[in-house]
Amino acid sequence: MAAAVWTDRGTRVKALLWTLIGSRSNHAALKPCYDALVIGGGHNGLVAAAYLQKGGVKTAVLERRYVLGGAAVTEEIFPGFHFSRCSYLLSLLRPHIYRDLELKKHGLKVYMRDPHSFTPMLEEGMKGALPRSLTLGSNLAKNQDEIGKFSRKDAKAYPEFVAHLEKLASAIHPLLDSPPVDIRGVTAGSLRKRVAATKTLMPFVKCGLKLGGNIPDFYEIITAPIMKILTRWFDSEPLKATLATDGVIGAMTSPSNPGSGYVLLHHVMGELEKEKGAWGYVEGGMGGVSQAIAKAAQSYGVDIFTEKNVEQILVGSDGAAKGVALKDGTEIHSKVVLSNATPYVTFKYLTPKGALPEEFIKAVDQIDYTSPVTKINVAVDKLPNFLAAPTPDDKPGPHHQCSIHLNCENVDILEAAYKEAINGQPSARPMLEMTIPSVLDPTLAPPGCHVVSLFTQFTPYHIKGREWTDQDREAFVDTVFDWVEQYAPGFKTSIVGRDILSPPDLEGIFGLTGGNIFHGSMSLDQLYLARPLPSLSDYRSPIKGLYLCGSGCHPGGGVMGSPGWNAALTVISDLKRR
Repeated sequence: MAAAVWTDRGTRVKALLWTLIGSRSNHAALKPCYDALVIGGGHNGLVAAAYLQKGGVKTAVLERRYVLGGAAVTEEIFPGFHFSRCSYLLSLLRPHIYRDLELKKHGLKVYMRDPHSFTPMLEEGMKGALPRSLTLGSNLAKNQDEIGKFSRKDAKAYPEFVAHLEKLASAIHPLLDSPPVDIRGVTAGSLRKRVAATKTLMPFVKCGLKLGGNIPDFYEIITAPIMKILTRWFDSEPLKATLATDGVIGAMTSPSNPGSGYVLLHHVMGELEKEKGAWGYVEGGMGGVSQAIAKAAQSYGVDIFTEKNVEQILVGSDGAAKGVALKDGTEIHSKVVLSNATPYVTFKYLTPKGALPEEFIKAVDQIDYTSPVTKINVAVDKLPNFLAAPTPDDKPGPHHQCSIHLNCENVDILEAAYKEAINGQPSARPMLEMTIPSVLDPTLAPPGCHVVSLFTQFTPYHIKGREWTDQDREAFVDTVFDWVEQYAPGFKTSIVGRDILSPPDLEGIFGLTGGNIFHGSMSLDQLYLARPLPSLSDYRSPIKGLYLCGSGCHPGGGVMGSPGWNAALTVISDLKRR
């Protein structure tokens, strides 16, 4: 199980009041019948519920845990320290969802970060100088100055690279906000149905028109190893390694593997406050996103309930979904059911045995949920002080608000970490992405203290074929802390509490099959028309009235909301035809 422990030094803050952070159920009583039931109160489930209710479909959300949000959740693991326990940054949330649901009115506040990336070197300073570092932000001129410390050629090429990447990323947007092309509709059925289905081609056409002459470049980046792209543009290792982290983050892949280019594209296609590719901290932690969506949904009339553990989806004698049964035996009936759980959980655990064809279950078994991630949440009583950018008197510098990339001096370190994990061993020198959101958001920690997120790679689901033990968790976290200590001496003595989430813990607590943060790998064989399977890309399951609405569907992972939006529109369309 996950290890969340105080250190001896944590006694100084133990006296703080313990409060649970989370959205409580609304005061409405659970009704015996709804038009739609959503299993899981993650952000996509809440988005789907909000749009269903806006469309006149009476909807209820049933969340298993005591707190809403799924992976986009805030939890007070230690008194006074509020953690974005799983997901930790916001960028991909679709702007139209933000506007439609009036999320700012419902309390969503985001702290912009600038600069946004800091990569310190683990090296001896030359002639008494500090170790070098690479800091990147929104100011291209400053970025060129930083990159110029390593390569003037790279500094000159960087603005063109950013513009090229933004052009490719922006072309994807029409594909995010609509279901994949209806291939069956376009190629079969009556002429009227085929003509109607051709409308689903429009986002694809818009994408192609936006790309124009860049279509070959787009094809290359979604299929190639990211290192093939980066090596063409740049020479300096710190820059290539820093950029390559976005090609492997959350994915059990290396920068040299095909498809890592798309993972990078996926992580730069968002925006915050109209700034392309920006990532920010949500005030109060990532639960603030889910809270705002939930408040919007409730304002439309959605009933939301926590601690309602769905045992099984009810399937009638006609083979159609007709509601759910809870663990306590309560049955709730509905016209349709939407599952925000992973496809694996939905079809292997929630759907009655025998309700689905054996061939379909075999296909579900083949969905890749491999995860490289162990998330470590750390409570500290002072700010990490980096050798490459020391700050006096425990005062934050601009770099403290960044994503801080440790063990990212060169790509060989990332490759070695990956190889250890695929051989069943946690990385001895893991890739670390550190964030300290309390630098910008004072609501997260007691005065003078901070919350630190360590998103670490690479760790396997099984260690040499066996289950993780508490000793394994502690050994890995000690390895991580030893590396952080080398970059920021004094970090280990500042720790007052730590929460360790290995891949099995991410699965057990948050329902993330395999510990995969995307509800399934973002590999080319599991994108668009094949996400999560070719037969499931339109959000409809083989069981009439049962739909998927989570990140396991197109367009995939991240706190985006698009799977929930697309699924809701699909359900509303189907209900109108009944």
